Amino acid sequence: MFGPDVCGGTKRVHVIFNYKGNNHLINKNIVPETDTYSHVYTLIVRPDQTYSVLIDNNEKQSGNLVEDWDFLPPKTIKDPTKSKPSDWVDEAKIPDPEAVKPEGWDDIPEYITDPSASIPEDWDTDLDGDWEAPIIPNPDFQGEWKAPLIPNPAYKGPWIHPEIPNPDYYEDSNIYSYPSHAFLGIEIWQVTAGSIFDNFLVTNDVELAKKEATRVIGRVAAEKAASEAAESAKREAEEAERKRLEEELEDEEEEDAHAGHSHDEL
Repeated sequence: MFGPDVCGGTKRVHVIFNYKGNNHLINKNIVPETDTYSHVYTLIVRPDQTYSVLIDNNEKQSGNLVEDWDFLPPKTIKDPTKSKPSDWVDEAKIPDPEAVKPEGWDDIPEYITDPSASIPEDWDTDLDGDWEAPIIPNPDFQGEWKAPLIPNPAYKGPWIHPEIPNPDYYEDSNIYSYPSHAFLGIEIWQVTAGSIFDNFLVTNDVELAKKEATRVIGRVAAEKAASEAAESAKREAEEAERKRLEEELEDEEEEDAHAGHSHDEL
């Protein structure tokens, strides 16, 4: 399966191969074009198992089938006989064992009465009770004391699991090859009205594919010119309609004013 997928948050070019009954999606992201003009998507697969993805004859991605798809088992696997030693130290920093909590640290309260508060002038102790200053956060409060961190002298770095050759790995130099290219299936999930899909070409001639792509790309200039002309005509029509409505409104106001003046003379 090959082609653009632009739907909601999904914006990518799908390159999916079926290998031994399973579908495999390319593990690289290829961004499609998202405007309203014609574009040509080209997938080139070569016998040396390299590939290229072109959009409008510009290469957007290339590489190797074995590296950019998960067709084959990995060449190496984690050694099942190895595990991280129990005494492995992977903490890069530790609390300073020589640090001492400052004297009086825990004596500083988290909240205090507002020193700037004063009893309101209209406060009536008999009616309102004893006045108490409001509580506010203490600007001197520093929270729970923690020793500062220092580099751990016993730190050994991150433990990396040793790998060994994968006994299930094998090579396949024919991933690129399919029994037949005589058939073409089309899957379209359409969410944007007016889109057109045509000009599908399957060939073993790369230069022919590029030539045909160039022919289709040549339409874009005409599409843009037509689109700009349509937008210009739309703006002109809207402007003409706006002026017409303004003139009608002015004529109505003049008629109302004239009618009122005639009435005053009578």
